[in-house]
Amino acid sequence: AMTHGPAASGAPAAEALALPHPDWLYHHLRVAGDPTEVAGFRAAAAGPGVIPWAEDAGQAAEDWFHLLAAPPPPQRRSLSLEGCRILSAQLRDAAEARGRLVAERAAGSRACPLCLHRLLPVPPRLLRLGPAAPESRAWLWAQWGTTLALRGVVELPVPGRGKPPPRDPGLAWLGFWSADWTPWPAILALRARWPGLSFAVRPIYDDP
Repeated sequence: AMTHGPAASGAPAAEALALPHPDWLYHHLRVAGDPTEVAGFRAAAAGPGVIPWAEDAGQAAEDWFHLLAAPPPPQRRSLSLEGCRILSAQLRDAAEARGRLVAERAAGSRACPLCLHRLLPVPPRLLRLGPAAPESRAWLWAQWGTTLALRGVVELPVPGRGKPPPRDPGLAWLGFWSADWTPWPAILALRARWPGLSFAVRPIYDDP
């Protein structure tokens, strides 16, 4: 049953339901069927596991400066104005460096076995707007059912140290964390793309 996600909530597709601080839910996904089709799904799903946003680090630096220079009460400014400017510039440089790293990873990495951006890519126009833009969040909510990339994606069962991973060629069994909701729109899109495969997903509420 669809217990989590846009389809379950009854919310309009354009209304992105996301918590200010995400509640990460652990899931199992089992993709089963003909080994050739499962291999095709594996190849298509593997990617960097990140969304290569083109964020405006300059605007972010200004926001950080104002937050440091005039923190909300009851906090008080602990740096000089020049110190605030220096620290915000350092944060900008770190954000730009991270952005370059993410873009490089997104170009060729296949480290994540279930990369939603590889399967259902965020349009370039939205990548330029950034993750905080209402249009970006609405698109992610409508197309993925969660407003952040999946985290901690692993193939199951996790092999023991020094042992080869036991793999059934007719089964891709994956564990992942999803922000706030089960990504039902993404799962439904995958079922439509691979009608010969079985996609079974469920949240795991006890400690995985």
